[in-house]
Parts: sequence; C-alpha cells; structure tokens
Amino acid sequence: MSAPGPLVRLVDDDADLLAATAQALKIAGFTVQPFGSAAEALQGLDRDYPGVVLTDVRMPQIDGLELFNRLKALDPELPVILLTGHGDVEMAVAALKAGAYDFLTKPAGADQLAAALRRASAQRALVMENRQLRQLPRASSERETLLGDSAVIEHLRETVARVAETGVDALITGEGGAGKETVARAIHRQSPRRARAFVHVACAALDPDRFELEFIGAEPGQPGAPRHQRLVGRLEKAHRGTLFLAEVDALPLPLQARLQAVIEAGEISAPGSATARELDLRVLASTRRDLQGLVRQGQFRADLYYRLSGVILQVPPLSARREDIPLLFRHFVQDASARLNLPVPVLTALTLARLQAHDWPGNLRELRQFAEGTVSGVSAFGGAGPAEARPGLADMLATYESEIIREALRMAGGNASRAMDDLKLPRKTFYDKLARHGIKASDFRG
Repeated sequence: MSAPGPLVRLVDDDADLLAATAQALKIAGFTVQPFGSAAEALQGLDRDYPGVVLTDVRMPQIDGLELFNRLKALDPELPVILLTGHGDVEMAVAALKAGAYDFLTKPAGADQLAAALRRASAQRALVMENRQLRQLPRASSERETLLGDSAVIEHLRETVARVAETGVDALITGEGGAGKETVARAIHRQSPRRARAFVHVACAALDPDRFELEFIGAEPGQPGAPRHQRLVGRLEKAHRGTLFLAEVDALPLPLQARLQAVIEAGEISAPGSATARELDLRVLASTRRDLQGLVRQGQFRADLYYRLSGVILQVPPLSARREDIPLLFRHFVQDASARLNLPVPVLTALTLARLQAHDWPGNLRELRQFAEGTVSGVSAFGGAGPAEARPGLADMLATYESEIIREALRMAGGNASRAMDDLKLPRKTFYDKLARHGIKASDFRG
C-alpha cells in the first residue's frame, strides 16, 4: 500500500467546483479535505496541522482573505494558497506581501495547482520536521537507547528483551558503528542484573602484559598494586553484573584461554590472596568479523566461541533501516545541542536531501558525527576526514538535484511528463538529468 499523498485543506463555497477540484487533486496524488466554507475549514485546525490550505477568495461570511488572516494568526508558517478571479489580483498580491504562500488566478489548471501545492507541501514538511526536532524531549544518550520504527529494529528490540530475561551469554555481530554496544547496554539494562555494574572492555586496546592485574587484580603490596589498598580487577567489578567484550576477536589466543578458564571456574584468586573469590558473570561480546571462520582458521578458540554463540544477535546497518535515519538524526542533533550548549539548528532542504541520499557506510557513528557537525556548524556534512574526501559544492548540488527529481517522480507516481511539468524542465533536459543521476521513472510507478 502506497503512503498517503500530501495533505490539502481545500475551501470553496461552490459545491460543483469544490468537488471537481478535489477530484483533480486526488488524481494528482494529494490527500484532500474539502470544505464548503471557511468556518468549517477552521474547525479542528491547529499549529500541528501537517498540510497546506488552498482557498477561494470570494466566499460569503468569511472570505479567503479573512481566512488567511486567521490562519496566519494561528500559525504564520502554514502555507496558504489563494484562488482568485482576475479582478482580485491586486488584493491577492497584497496578501502575498502579508505572508500568503502563493496565489493562482482562475481558471487554474490541474497541473498548475498540483505544482504549487507540491512546493507548498515540501515547505510545510520542512517546517514540521524542524518543529519536531525542537520539541523532541531530550532522550537518554545514544548508548542507552535503541531508536527506530523499522521492522528490523522492532524485531531487534523484541529479541533484546527476550535475551535480557534469560541471562544467557550472547554474541552481538554487525558492521562498525552499527550500535553493538548499544545493544549490549540495552540487554544489561533490561536484565535482572541491571542494578550491578556493566563493565566495558575494549579488547583491541588491551595490554597483554597487564592482563592479570587489570582483570584479576592483586592484594595490597603485590607488584602493580597500591601498598595499602587492594587492586580490584575488571572481572570482580563485573561480579553479578555484565562483562562486555567489545571486538572480542582482537583478543590474543593466550588471553582467550586465560579468560575462558577463569569464567568457567566461576572464581578468581588474586595474587597475595589466601582465598578465591566467587565470580558470577554474564558475558556479552561483540564482533564485526566471522568468528566461526576464525575458529576454523585457528585464530579464535572454539571453547570461547561456543560459550558466546549460544545466542547471536545481528545488529542491522543503517542501509537496512533507512526509514529510521530521520528519527536517529533528530535524536543525535538534540543530544549534541544539549551537550555542546548550542541551539538546535534549523534543518535545511539540503540537509534532509543528504540524509536521504547518503549510504552511511559508517552507520550510527557517521550519522552522529554529521549531526554534531550540523549543530556546531563546523562542516555541512560532518565527519573529520581529509578535505579532499568530503563532497565539494558540485557533489552537494548534484545530491540535492537528484533528490528533488526523485521526489517529483514520487509525487507524480512515476509519470515523467507530469514530473517534468512540475519541475518546469524541457523534455530533453529532464531526461538528461535522469541519465546523469541514474534515475528510472519506472521505479516510481505503482
């Protein structure tokens, strides 16, 4: 089922003309709300109305200009398009200067109406997007939440909830920056162990020479430990809590063996200690590599792999849940604004086009950097890569143009003639641009 078209509140006291215009706009892909009077059109309307208003000027009681004035008082950013007779043009121009979005003289063709309404609808969508961003309550940090409405992320949330209650160890796989730590923290937070510590270990940064001290600890006066204080290792800190091994494939084989032996024993004995201490752990690990393949190659211990892989959670990349990108971006912008003590920026059409057109190979990490760059104004596209790796003006404009053409084709249901009319492009120019951007009108039909 296709998504509903842009919302239009249509106002005209001529019942026949109202019905004909409504039918033409529905055929053009709009969701039309017809009203026979301005008073009816005002009912139930507030600042959260996501559509636009198209109204006749000459109407009894409340005419189109008075309706515009009332709508302007309600929401100055609500696009209002006036339909005028030739004798009302001067009046309509005055309304345009006062803030009306546009005016069209009768008789206005269906294509002309549709083009104006699509432009107004795009502007309204941008306004509502920015309002939603500003009104979004500050959520907990990115590490503490799993955001998204896509089917894959809903399935992941359900799986996380089930795994959290079971208490089993688990392996979390996925691309770099996809949110593996987010999943691990969500499992801990929803588990019976949530009141205990979540101990994060970056396996790639471990110093093998300090493994015993950092993981097992030592009694006072032992080498590496304070003279009058016991050194508590990471395993003891995670007792009755959760131990998270990030990028577990980076652990050298000898350390894998030592860690597996301690976990299996269920106790630790620190140097200088006369007795062993109980060890109750839940172990979560993450990797972006094929651990089973590493086991076959002798690069990862089979016993540790089988301990971790009883449950495997696959974290989807952003490319598999593109519909979540705007929500995630809003969250990252909100978080960055609060953290940097900077105002929430107004999102531009170019920013939204970038969100929709980019592949986000760096996943959540790259999207978060883009959001921080947007908030700080450091870079139009965020990131800290070399200047030559960032898109230039020509690339930015091409991305924006490509998205505008795609949106026009979506609105036109894949009808190339209607899209080129809406964009006011000659046929040859339109098709040249389709070829340049690799766009097929047939992909937008049905």
